[in-house]
Amino acid sequence: MSENLFNKVYNPDVLSCLANLSNDEVFTPPEIVNQMLDMLPQDLFRNPDTTFLDPACKTGVFLREIAKRLIKGLEQQIPDLEKRIEHIFSKQLFGIAITELTSLLSRRSVYCSKFPSSEFSAYQFPEDKPQGNIIYQRIKHTWKDGKCIHCGASQSEYDRGAELETHAYQFIHNLDVKKVFNMKFDVIIGNPPYQMSDGGGTGSSAMPIYHKFIQQAKKLNPRYLTMIVPSRWFTGGKGLDDFRDEMLHDEHIREIHDFGNANDCFPGVAIEGGVCYFLWNRDQKGLCKVFSHSQNKITAISERPLLEKGADVFIRYNEVISIIRKVASFNEESFSTLVSPRNPYYFRASFVESKNTINTCKVFGVESGKRVYKNIDKSYIERNIEELSRHKIFISKADGAAGQIGYPVPARILGKSEIAGVNTACTETFLRIGPFDSEQVCKNVKSYIETKFFRCLVGARKNKNMTQSTYSFVPIQDFSKSWTDKELYEKYNLTQEEIEFIESMITSME
Repeated sequence: MSENLFNKVYNPDVLSCLANLSNDEVFTPPEIVNQMLDMLPQDLFRNPDTTFLDPACKTGVFLREIAKRLIKGLEQQIPDLEKRIEHIFSKQLFGIAITELTSLLSRRSVYCSKFPSSEFSAYQFPEDKPQGNIIYQRIKHTWKDGKCIHCGASQSEYDRGAELETHAYQFIHNLDVKKVFNMKFDVIIGNPPYQMSDGGGTGSSAMPIYHKFIQQAKKLNPRYLTMIVPSRWFTGGKGLDDFRDEMLHDEHIREIHDFGNANDCFPGVAIEGGVCYFLWNRDQKGLCKVFSHSQNKITAISERPLLEKGADVFIRYNEVISIIRKVASFNEESFSTLVSPRNPYYFRASFVESKNTINTCKVFGVESGKRVYKNIDKSYIERNIEELSRHKIFISKADGAAGQIGYPVPARILGKSEIAGVNTACTETFLRIGPFDSEQVCKNVKSYIETKFFRCLVGARKNKNMTQSTYSFVPIQDFSKSWTDKELYEKYNLTQEEIEFIESMITSME
């Protein structure tokens, strides 16, 4: 029975079906799991002493696919199938489930029974191990000042009754894994939860949590670590700047497989910025081999440092790296010096028209999905009030529909910019570019912003939310004139290949 179970090809695979469900705790399709396992030295699966840990079990698919490889790989050393299964399940495969439900699902996937001590289990664990080696224990967050000291979860969101999951994940809540399993692990692998609500929003505004699983896994010092996570860490984002810096300076990361479109990994699941999986090797360091994936095929392979000279983010595309190097050789001032920080006028009032006609200015904002100006009392402008008399440009702080380099192709990258006259400000929905001395200069700057060249360089750093630093790869030009892509391609000596990359990746603003 066991041999049929692990050798038979299921069609459809129930775990493939589950992988199509949309959730911050995304289920992993078996084919992606096997691509991740292919990165590992395959002799690991022929060694009866190799130990594996999935610290974020959801469906059990990682441990199940590892079990298949071990059952095949240990045929020579342990010819008897039942003894081989007993050895693998009792001494090599270990997991920590993220919820009680996923613990049951994982045990069912791996042991063929959610009760590992029962006669229906592929290997019958002793009665004193009713969870087998896939454990789950409901624990509590440790609150301080309204936040969990281990994961940062909001007390108002996750201080729940026993009938609801707390999402206090064991692996990152001060759990001593070495004591729990009394061993070291050769391989730590998994797909951790991606984010938690901190009471302030969703998407990139929610609090990321996946990096805490990676950091905790490194503390256990495995020989190999591989996880699949959102690619937002490439450019930072909320709570990720220190983690990004740590990853980009870690020479033990030997492979990264990058998917600009998360649908290529998780069909039907939208993850802003795409996803990636990586291989970390404790005993080797050097250049990283970067694989770019699109539409179920590898589109580019490069071997390079994760941190390009002069950059502080991971640059996905080789063509963009060569363009950035050419631009940097001109030693021009960065366009980011013209871009304001978030909420440039510190406007926090309700966006409601003022009844007064004295001491007002026009404030640019969004109402019912439309961009509008409203006369607002100047007393609500708490910063940069001296700029009101000058010309400037307003541009969206966030525009997910504009896309990113690689997805959708071609992408706009930026929303439309707005030339604003004197006596104008904006809400925190926008960033300010400028200020400038005339409307004509604004028009010339706008012509530059709308070039594909400009938006490609912005796209190299774009996360969901735009910040001042998102524009740091872009050089300032002479704004006494307007600009076209043809002029910029010639100025920076771009090759035909680089031009074709920009033209294929960036669409017109129309």
